[in-house]
Amino acid sequence: MFRRGQSTTTAYLFLAPFLISTAIFFFYAFARAIYYSFTDFNLFNSPKLIGLQPYTQVVADPSFQRALTNSLIFAVVTTTLQTIFALLMAVALNNKLRGMAFFRSAWYMPSITSSVVITLIFLWLFQRRGIANYLITQWQTYQPLILTFLIGLVVAQVIQVLLERRSGLPARWTDPALAAVSALASLVVTAGLVWSGVAGPREVAPFDYQYFADKWISVGGVQILSIPLLVVIIQNTFTTVPTLMLFFLAGLQNIPGALYEAADIDGATPFQKLMNVTVPNLRPVTFYVITVGLIGTMQMFDQVAVIGSAAPQDTLITLAFYVYTNTFKAGAAPVNLAAAAAIILALIILLMVFIQRRFFPSEAR
Repeated sequence: MFRRGQSTTTAYLFLAPFLISTAIFFFYAFARAIYYSFTDFNLFNSPKLIGLQPYTQVVADPSFQRALTNSLIFAVVTTTLQTIFALLMAVALNNKLRGMAFFRSAWYMPSITSSVVITLIFLWLFQRRGIANYLITQWQTYQPLILTFLIGLVVAQVIQVLLERRSGLPARWTDPALAAVSALASLVVTAGLVWSGVAGPREVAPFDYQYFADKWISVGGVQILSIPLLVVIIQNTFTTVPTLMLFFLAGLQNIPGALYEAADIDGATPFQKLMNVTVPNLRPVTFYVITVGLIGTMQMFDQVAVIGSAAPQDTLITLAFYVYTNTFKAGAAPVNLAAAAAIILALIILLMVFIQRRFFPSEAR
């Protein structure tokens, strides 16, 4: 009995740093935020309870409504994209090929790079004279040659496959050896057309699109997604996919190989094996990835803070950034409004996780 009590005390001593930090920086901070959300606190006065007034002011604030819409759209779109791409990347990197360890390490690099640095790189890529506009200009310039090459590639591939099958050989439309020959033949034809002057690049004006301007994707006249937020979605997907890919990769290691062998015997295609073997067996991992993705995207802050005034505020503002700007606003900071918005954000995240657990169980049935 004494030894058991001593073991329990030792366990609590080891857990003490974690329990103390959690109690101070989570439970105490959360309780204070709840308290401030019902007061008139502005950092410079003594808090006084005023009931639900901060919540009604926050909900009626157009900036909060825009932040809520941006956060929900950002969370849904980004979580969907990063989950799909992480799964496909994990499947691709799960193959036993030479040098795969290098590719796994290379794909993971964006996750260990500073988010601020990657945000600055994306700002450079999508500025008016950035790489994105340059590549679109080059595409428009060389579009005739590219289309000529692609058409020649398809025609050559069709001719080769038909000739092979006519000879009784089981040639596939995607046969890599035939595709290489088709690409070489199409390249020679395209070069010949350029040399004879029949085809060539065309002169176009530089593509001049402002990605960080007040531009929106609208549906039925309703502004749904801003172009600056779309750039942040691309960046966030790029940086989070490698980490989520590791979870899927670990899950793939636990799928019995006999399932894939049985699928091969049944003549299943790679897509059928993905949908009927891989995806069902990765349901617990997928549940975890979606949960982590939703929580992380709903709390997105750093990219918006770094971009700052480079884009109109309404196009990028999120709930986390709304809380920050109200807490540290110059003059009398409406901390009670920021606390109310933070509590609403926490309730939304809890509701999303509850709905996911209720209607999308993690265990396979």
